[in-house]
Amino acid sequence: MPGKILIIDDVPANRVVLKVKIAAACYDAVAEHSGQDIVALVRGIRPRLVIVDADHPDAPAFRAIEALRADAEFGTLPVIVTGAPSDRASQTELMLAALARGADAFHPKPVEDALLLARIRQLLRLREISEELRLRETTSHALGFAEEIEPFARPARIALVAGDVETGQRWQEALRGHFAHRISVLDQHAALGEHAPALQDTYVIASELKRAGDGLHLMSELRSRRWSRHAPCLIVMPGSDPALAAMALDLGAADLIEEPVEGRELALRLTALIARKRESDQLRRRVRDGLKLAVTDSLTGLYNRRYALSHLARIRNNAALSGKSFAVMVLDLDHFKQVNDRYGHAAGDEVLRSVAKRIAGNLRSVDMVARIGGEEFLVAMPDTTEEDARRAAQRLCRLIEAEPIPLPAPARSSLRQTVSIGVALGGGAGNDWVDEAGAEAMLEALIDQADRALLSSKAHGRNTVTLGRDAA
Repeated sequence: MPGKILIIDDVPANRVVLKVKIAAACYDAVAEHSGQDIVALVRGIRPRLVIVDADHPDAPAFRAIEALRADAEFGTLPVIVTGAPSDRASQTELMLAALARGADAFHPKPVEDALLLARIRQLLRLREISEELRLRETTSHALGFAEEIEPFARPARIALVAGDVETGQRWQEALRGHFAHRISVLDQHAALGEHAPALQDTYVIASELKRAGDGLHLMSELRSRRWSRHAPCLIVMPGSDPALAAMALDLGAADLIEEPVEGRELALRLTALIARKRESDQLRRRVRDGLKLAVTDSLTGLYNRRYALSHLARIRNNAALSGKSFAVMVLDLDHFKQVNDRYGHAAGDEVLRSVAKRIAGNLRSVDMVARIGGEEFLVAMPDTTEEDARRAAQRLCRLIEAEPIPLPAPARSSLRQTVSIGVALGGGAGNDWVDEAGAEAMLEALIDQADRALLSSKAHGRNTVTLGRDAA
């Protein structure tokens, strides 16, 4: 089953009917009456989504939603409110109350089955994405990667894309006074421009622009592009059209609103979408930064040994397919212990950073540079001959020695650093594909050959290059 759904309704017949409909779509539906502690219910049942009934703006269901939103564990659980307004309120007032209290969606009764199921699918997709990001972020945190300081929340950029300028300006006017975000009225072509007027956080798009369905096509285009794929799209429906609304949600719409657009409703929906996007963006940044920390040496900014060996394995596999050779260099700083002993570890760190910068700045973009030990570096060069690798290694020796490295206080001096390099060649003709264990053994042997060549460079006076086949 794709997920458990909790239905909360005072009327037994309503609970039964909705449970049957949802169960027919292969969800595990659990029906309960209201008046219970919703947070306790959720803790016990642990649903993926909650559907709760309300018939007036002060209904207990709304206080229950507020309690759920305040809960640390289940505060982001998707909530759909259904209801037919009582004499105490209109349907619009009931809908606005639901959105203001934290509901993700409101569906008036009688509920359109296809539209409700499309909304359930949409909210569950969003929850799965959020949970995956949170899981990755938690893993990064458990590995000891510090969380970033939350940036100042700048005003969001909202693009209004209507069928004509007048309609877009009407939407813009409806939002006036509801929040301080930056609002632009764009046409269809401008919305697809990467820099016009600036990258957007949210799009409000009419389902019909020049022709029926143009808005949904524009949404699909935006979701396919790298710079706009994470920006939620709120689709403006021309009126009540459950089939079109369900299609929009299944195609990726983040929310829906019907014409004529009312300012408070639009502002509530956009506020929720902006908050959701900011949370997702922060999680993505943390995951990205955590992954970067996992494969990066914090001192030099180069890749670490873990990444280097994995990347080298891929270079070896590509070489097996292409028949081309690749080179491995192992570089070691000469007399580096003396730098630390004489000038201190701060000076040693500066020397490591400077050498790392010179290595990385004087190789091809396809070459991989990593720090694999205290003062030891590894370079992997795909599609490289032995002579090309030898010349590159000799060039690095000259460039590293050429300029003195300024040392930080209290040293207040500079020094010339040299490196010794060992080079080994892999791949080439006859380099057949082997299984994972065989490839790993071959790479270990190749790195060992480069290490032995490095030791030969050390033995022959340092600041020199030795090829693996020439090592003693």
